[in-house]
Amino acid sequence: MRCRTLPAGLILGLVACCFAVADDSGSDVADENNPHNAVLDVPPENQSLPLEELQMFADVFNQIRQGYVESVPDSELFELAVQGMLSGLDPHSVFLQEKAYDSLQETTQGEFSGLGIEIGQDRGYISIIAPIDGSPAEAAGLRAGDIILKIDGESIRDLPVNKSVEKMRGPTGSEVLLTIGRRGVADPFDVTVVRDIIKVPSVRSRELMEGYLWLRASQFQKDTGLEAIATLEQVLSEGSLKGVVLDLRNNPGGVLGASVDMAGAVLDGGLVVYTEGRHPQAADRFEASPGDMLNGIPIVVLINGGSASASEIVAGALQDRRRAVIMGTRSFGKGSVQTILPVSETRAVKLTTALYYTPKGRSIQAEGIVPDIVVERAEVTSVESNRRTKEADLQGSLSGDGGPVDAQSESEALTELRNSDNQLYEALTLLRGINLLTPETPSEEPETEDPTTVALGTP
Repeated sequence: MRCRTLPAGLILGLVACCFAVADDSGSDVADENNPHNAVLDVPPENQSLPLEELQMFADVFNQIRQGYVESVPDSELFELAVQGMLSGLDPHSVFLQEKAYDSLQETTQGEFSGLGIEIGQDRGYISIIAPIDGSPAEAAGLRAGDIILKIDGESIRDLPVNKSVEKMRGPTGSEVLLTIGRRGVADPFDVTVVRDIIKVPSVRSRELMEGYLWLRASQFQKDTGLEAIATLEQVLSEGSLKGVVLDLRNNPGGVLGASVDMAGAVLDGGLVVYTEGRHPQAADRFEASPGDMLNGIPIVVLINGGSASASEIVAGALQDRRRAVIMGTRSFGKGSVQTILPVSETRAVKLTTALYYTPKGRSIQAEGIVPDIVVERAEVTSVESNRRTKEADLQGSLSGDGGPVDAQSESEALTELRNSDNQLYEALTLLRGINLLTPETPSEEPETEDPTTVALGTP
């Protein structure tokens, strides 16, 4: 059957639509991984459009308009066409309609409404990259790696990501029922999550024991790097710091600039990360400023399968530059750069435009960061009995000259940490071991002997 040539007006409309997606001329919007204003200008040699294929597209478009069982508005057909183009590329390239566009902008600012999960796509379903600290999703027991099979009883297989997000959105305080598939669990199970305003404290910290700091980044918002630097400055001003555990577990990533700020603060200049893509504007290098604010204080970075994107950049940079020991399990492997290309005031295309590379040229994409020391999350049970008889328990045993030594309080605190979070316990143990083997630097010059005393031979 011969295809009918469509009116020039419709063809021009389709051409305009294609140009709008490929060559944005609207306001600049920073994407989730790139702090620059991301607008990709199409080189002159690539501006020609495949008119024969566009004619075929227009014919299909017209057939749907005239023959589909229900009437579908032209605007909706165009949106479906754009969604189809992007969903066939990779899991992270999507068409952002008004709600999804607003949600992305809110997330990078640190406050939004929802369940509190970072999501991706896995074989047609929604996968949870990581629940956000303190979120309703975390409270409900959702984990990194869980697969959402149904939302409120409806299968979401092959449903576009933005549609799934819309289903999970709703008024604060309302409930959503998720059917979850989990590795190691034979049958899917239901989880009820109560929607709430997600206020994300991107940086938290506490002292694990004297001189050892736990610094947690739950995701990389615009100011996360600066918040981490301010925390370290305050701790340094208050006393001696012997080691830092940088906890990036279940950190789904975020703003690239924040990760560069964080890694750059403890690197003495040099490369942090670079990007490469097909388009010349996709290539970029990010360098650290001279000066390590911790002056070589040992660092252990904790990662796991929920550590993605910007958190992998930090781990990869500190690993390649030999500035930190990476501990935990292999990270997620999300090493692609998404650029936000606005096509109107309320819609945008999130398009994968480049890949990240660590300072040594390793691609993070699909490979992730392999820890220097692999420590699986586990429940630890002590086999040592505290009831064993010791020398001090024997009748008539001699006492030591140094008086009683009571390390019970420290031992109890470490035991509690080991039982609640064995990975964090191992990180702290490693830092303490490094310091035990590191010679102490004298804080003051040793006193010189009195020459008169030496001359007289006085002992």
